[in-house]
Amino acid sequence: MLGSGFGVCGDANANAGFLFSRYQLTLEAGDRTEALGPLFYQQETESEKTLAFPPIFSHVVRPDTDSEEYDFFYPLLSFDRYGHEYRWHLGQLLNFTGGQEQAEVPRRQFNIFPLYMQQRSPDTNLNYTALFPIYGHLKKRIFRSEIDFVLWPFYVKTVRRPSASPVPLDPEADLRRQFLDARRGDFTTYNYVYPFFHLRYGDGMKGWQLWPLLGHEQKAITTKTNVWGELETTPGYDKRFVLWPFYFNQHREIGTTNAEDQLVVLPFYNQLRSPMRDSTSYLTPIGLTITDDRTRHYHEVGAPWPFIVFTRGEGKTANRVWPFFSRVHTDTPESRLDSNFYLWPLYKFKGIHSPPLEYGRTRILLFLYSHTSAKSSETGNFRTRTDLWPFFTHQRDYSGNARLQIFAPLEPLLPASKSIERNYSPLWSVWRAENNPQTGAASQSLLWNFYRRETSPTLKKGSLLFGLIQYESSAETKRWRLFYLPQSKSQSRPDHVSEHR
Repeated sequence: MLGSGFGVCGDANANAGFLFSRYQLTLEAGDRTEALGPLFYQQETESEKTLAFPPIFSHVVRPDTDSEEYDFFYPLLSFDRYGHEYRWHLGQLLNFTGGQEQAEVPRRQFNIFPLYMQQRSPDTNLNYTALFPIYGHLKKRIFRSEIDFVLWPFYVKTVRRPSASPVPLDPEADLRRQFLDARRGDFTTYNYVYPFFHLRYGDGMKGWQLWPLLGHEQKAITTKTNVWGELETTPGYDKRFVLWPFYFNQHREIGTTNAEDQLVVLPFYNQLRSPMRDSTSYLTPIGLTITDDRTRHYHEVGAPWPFIVFTRGEGKTANRVWPFFSRVHTDTPESRLDSNFYLWPLYKFKGIHSPPLEYGRTRILLFLYSHTSAKSSETGNFRTRTDLWPFFTHQRDYSGNARLQIFAPLEPLLPASKSIERNYSPLWSVWRAENNPQTGAASQSLLWNFYRRETSPTLKKGSLLFGLIQYESSAETKRWRLFYLPQSKSQSRPDHVSEHR
């Protein structure tokens, strides 16, 4: 029986077709109840319990991981919880979140993106409020450690952490030096009328820009302590532009064995020089590009890159004339990559050989047809997935379990979405077929159990017309039911009894 909140009274197996069906799962240990065709089901396995009214509502509980999910008209409203962490979101625009920091400090967030964002915690250092575009103070949002703004875009300050350990403040230094030293370890940008003018400071770094006219930023070679407590070097750089994007001059990875120098004068010239790689482009982006990669040992010519490309060398071989054909073969010490297409997007193939993984995917017209396979060269186990949009999807896992579903209008487009599988797949799965080679069990269902058949090494069952016709056969007995009433029943007899008679 299902756990509290999921239980259903009655026999362990019952069948009234479209109206009501209860059966044991084919691909894993557990049972499932369905009612009113695709409009209700509940399911329990060893790892999770599911209750759903597609496409309105679904609820999944995973006791082993202390997690659960709610969906209401997915993706309109959803709730996800993992331990103490939780998140409500309405169309990804309005959301409530809560939980604990790594130091186990509780926190709660409320967002009406992008108009209003707030966080509250017993640790007031974690609190913030933002009312866009009037005023705001944010922490660990939008890829920044801190964001402050007043009448955006007139003033915006952003901070990125962590970096090198801050340098102790020198009381004898002048005010400008104290101002820069106090900010070492951070990368702080002051924007005025974003994105036209900004000042940027950090650990050994300073820069400014008056976009798109002029800009200059430089960073000295610095050190920082990594997560293992070891001191490591952070490279320096020197970047400047004039009349963006027409002129760039950049020196990157200063202090490493692969310092890079790049000069860009669009659209005439683009040059990159480094110990590992040289690349020169004329009439960028539609002209000639010549690349010598000394690390991966190949020479490449593109005219214009990336549409027409020819590459030769130990690390890479390529012949591409887009959109007519492309054959690219890349070798590294760890893996081999093949990427081919013909009459793009008519046919495309991508293969990866990275022991013990063997992976390949073939696509026709992007999502119209897709076949993916992954195999372990150590065990020989493999999994596959085949989609023909919108007609069917077929999956086989590493254990050999296979499932076929007809129809599948969303599954090929969002193959990794469990919410689509829970809330929408039951609505259009007019045919389902499952096979478990380990147990020998198999099942087929047409029109939401209007017809259903189940087989195992010891039992065969079938039903038709909402369960009005049912059949069950085992080694000992054979049974029929018509209009839910038992009919003839036969029982096999021992061989010696049969011979005596």
